[in-house]
Amino acid sequence: MSNYFLNSVISVATCSLLVACAQLPKSEAPAAKLTDWPSYGLSPEAQRFSGLSQINRNTVAQLQPAWSVDTGVKATFQATPIVVDGIMYISLPFNHVIALDARTGKQLWKYTHVRKADWPMCCGPANRGVAVAEGRVFMGTVDARLVALDAKSGQKVWDIDVAGQQVNTEHQDTLSGNDPNKTRKVTGGTGVGIAMAPVVYKHKVIIGITGVGYGLHIDNPRSDAPLGAVIGVTGRYGRPGFLAAFDVKDGHQVWQFDTIPKQGWEGQFTTKTADGSQFERDVAAEKAAMKDFPDSARFGGGSAWSTPAIDAATHTLYFGTGNPSPQMNDVSRPGDNLYTVSLVALDTETGKYKWHYQQVPHDLWGYDLASPPVLFNYQHQGKTIAAVGQASKAGWFYIHDRLTGQFLAKSDPFVPQRNLFKKPSAEGTVIYPGILGGANWSPVSLDEQQQRVYVAAIHSPIKYTVHETEVKPGDKPIRYAASEPTDDARWGLLSAIDLQSGHIAWQHKTSQPLVGGVLATAGGLLFCGEGDGKFAAYDSQTGKSLWQYTSEFGVNAPPITYQVNGEQYIAVASGGNSLFGFKQGDRILTFKLTPQH
Repeated sequence: MSNYFLNSVISVATCSLLVACAQLPKSEAPAAKLTDWPSYGLSPEAQRFSGLSQINRNTVAQLQPAWSVDTGVKATFQATPIVVDGIMYISLPFNHVIALDARTGKQLWKYTHVRKADWPMCCGPANRGVAVAEGRVFMGTVDARLVALDAKSGQKVWDIDVAGQQVNTEHQDTLSGNDPNKTRKVTGGTGVGIAMAPVVYKHKVIIGITGVGYGLHIDNPRSDAPLGAVIGVTGRYGRPGFLAAFDVKDGHQVWQFDTIPKQGWEGQFTTKTADGSQFERDVAAEKAAMKDFPDSARFGGGSAWSTPAIDAATHTLYFGTGNPSPQMNDVSRPGDNLYTVSLVALDTETGKYKWHYQQVPHDLWGYDLASPPVLFNYQHQGKTIAAVGQASKAGWFYIHDRLTGQFLAKSDPFVPQRNLFKKPSAEGTVIYPGILGGANWSPVSLDEQQQRVYVAAIHSPIKYTVHETEVKPGDKPIRYAASEPTDDARWGLLSAIDLQSGHIAWQHKTSQPLVGGVLATAGGLLFCGEGDGKFAAYDSQTGKSLWQYTSEFGVNAPPITYQVNGEQYIAVASGGNSLFGFKQGDRILTFKLTPQH
């Protein structure tokens, strides 16, 4: 049995003293049968659970393609379609946007994005989607801009630079001349960009930057394999990440929260967290190194990967942060490296810090919080607690009191774990989940009424190695840390987790790692896609496969559902994922019920 109930008695006792924790109103999500899909997580709470039930366990066998659109941009496709008043808005790779009739797929308009020619992309051309509000469509771009379009015409209303000037990046030139990684092909870069879909709240567009974790991404020679080595070189690279709010009318910045504090970045030199995780650290050596690296926070990292969840009752937003910089290599960054690899709560109106919980202090593995957090009413020991949950790369689903940040519980592992927090070594340390996860950026779906969360995850063993190479005799050797996939088998795991017990209710193993996200509905269904093009519906209670469709391209994006003229549709982007070796494409797929004759 896991340590799921660690601290739970103390947490509940503390919560009982808070009036706001008691007798919370039930979420309206299960009952409010939204016909649209108006935001990235469906609702501000980001539960991605739809109350639509026309497509259900009894009717799903009749699900057939309704329409599909080939967009003409074949590349990694991760976007969540947004549907408002019968119109679907979806961002394509390289930040083009199209508006479609959600019933027929007819194109209404297209926006073509012109990127800055000299701006390196951090992580490929994909982005996670748009936000639609107040008659406008908002999108963050791979070249670190925030663009507002007119929702009726697609014409650009305003376009602002979010990150300012580009910063120095690390290159293969940093490596020794005889290092084999010096001449290998690099996938992506270390440029600042925006991957997350924005969210709009009270006339503010909220979005954050990525690409500040600073590691070289070396391509894998196998086309069907995930990303090759990721390298972190000791040095003064990068900048802090941030989350910021911008006015919907003209794009001026309202507030900015830097994910790296100017003071106190080193934290408490934690070796054990409240959830029971322990870390091997030479605290004395780290403290001694503080005098050599007093300005580490300037290069701190902490990308903002995930679209925030918002509690409208308390005007609080919750988001996850990325790894510290340099990635995996800790020589130049002693301390806990706050607020990296953390769940962070901010005031929506001011951006003021409320609390944070660091899952992995002084991260050496790339266990950043990539999957978006989700808000729900947590039924525990006869009490209803306002909670925030997050599916981690390390392989647990965490639950916190969302008012205080107090750790309440974590689930049983939903992926295999080995040497979870072991340090990299010269001979290579095999670790899993490792840098790929666990739960990568894939959003979860949460059924609050059933107290279940559904997680798409990855098993892919990773070898972590420390290298020291001599540049020339007498010089200090160059040190870097690298992670790369092993030759071991890898697969995906689709899990239903009981929130009350923390146990796995059921689990379905897939032939490839799962990345893209899930959709649960009141029809008792769970939808999820795979890298080989399989798109399937499962019984959400048992995990039994009930229906499937095979696409030409990988289905590695989050599915949605919506209703037009009384008919329920399921939609998903099918464009694969280059980092995982899944076939890339350009297709938007939709399905609806076709009565059997």
